[in-house]
Amino acid sequence: MVFDLLLTNGAIATMDGEAPFGLVADGAVGIAGGKVAWVGRASDVPAGGAAEVWDVGGKVVTPGLVDPHTHIVYGEEGLIDFEVLSQGGQRWDLEPKGGGVGHLVKRTRLLSEDALYEASRARMSRLIANGVTTVESKSGAGLDKDVELRLMRVSRALGRDLPVTVVSTYLGAHGLAPEFAGRRDDYVDFMCNEVLPEAVRLDLVDQVDGFCDKVGFNHAQMGRLFAKAQSYGLPVKAHADQYTDFAAGAVVARHRGVSADHLEYASLTTVRAMAEAGTVATLLPGAHFSLHETRKPPVETFRELGVPMALATNSNPVSSATVSPAAQMNLACYLFRLTPEEALRGFTVNGARALGLGDRAGRIAVGRAADIAVWDTDDPRGIAYPLGGAPCLGVVKDGKVVHRASVPSFA
Repeated sequence: MVFDLLLTNGAIATMDGEAPFGLVADGAVGIAGGKVAWVGRASDVPAGGAAEVWDVGGKVVTPGLVDPHTHIVYGEEGLIDFEVLSQGGQRWDLEPKGGGVGHLVKRTRLLSEDALYEASRARMSRLIANGVTTVESKSGAGLDKDVELRLMRVSRALGRDLPVTVVSTYLGAHGLAPEFAGRRDDYVDFMCNEVLPEAVRLDLVDQVDGFCDKVGFNHAQMGRLFAKAQSYGLPVKAHADQYTDFAAGAVVARHRGVSADHLEYASLTTVRAMAEAGTVATLLPGAHFSLHETRKPPVETFRELGVPMALATNSNPVSSATVSPAAQMNLACYLFRLTPEEALRGFTVNGARALGLGDRAGRIAVGRAADIAVWDTDDPRGIAYPLGGAPCLGVVKDGKVVHRASVPSFA
């Protein structure tokens, strides 16, 4: 067997099989035609050789990370939000100071598509360098038709131009567009009848999301939007039960949605509904930390009822200004008491499930796309261990090395 690329002398955390982390010690991964062609002990590599060999020096090799919840397409950073929140402010303090989603919308509407692309491309490139090979990218920072389509066009362009798979999500229901103040039902009609059909026509959208809460969109309104999305064959998900027990996760479950996200206030009834529907719980420790939340997601209940737990950076300028999944793994372990294996699974196996990509991403297995990350640790637990997470030493996307970290030398 001849490989295009052979990664050898690594601790291969395949996230596949029954062993913790699916670990193959002293392992190797052979890649051919952009796919994983062989996985096993380095001493058992089939004869034939490889065009390129990467000796990773005993470091950990994982599947390329899957980041299933981001708002990464935006222009200006949320420095006002940072200043308010870092000084103890709460989410309701942001808008009066010039921050929050409302002011993000105002700023975004003023930006050209080129400006949005350049700012977001730089951010996405850093995310890739931090081990991500698949990412979800939401709209929701424009709320009108033109800017929402602009945001989704940028998401599509990033997926074309960079070595990353981008899932584009329409999040028009992120908030109420100012033009529709006091007319929330009319805004739902606008999303269903004008924006979403055009996004589908232009092939800009893969999933539909919304903010379901007593200060957001109610069950009936979300149901209408979800039904419209599903009429186009689009999966649905929601920002759910972040601030109150609104049974929003159960709304997602009724529509057999791929994930419900946040979930600090999810009730036992909601978790049971998610378990029955196979809906993934996507946890967002960055926002939980930045917004000074004290109520934690019901992690033990998710475990007991078998609800898969994904993790995401929730990269956004208001409440989670990060492009480091490994840092979010660390937060998830400390804030939510996830184990290091659960944290890595959240950004691999379960992150893929949260995007409906469980059959394609999140594992190192023969026949799957060769999306791989290499980490500066010799134990998979070490990815989540340091504050800020372990450094990513390299990334392989579809069998090609797309990132290699330079190692400082002081000799």
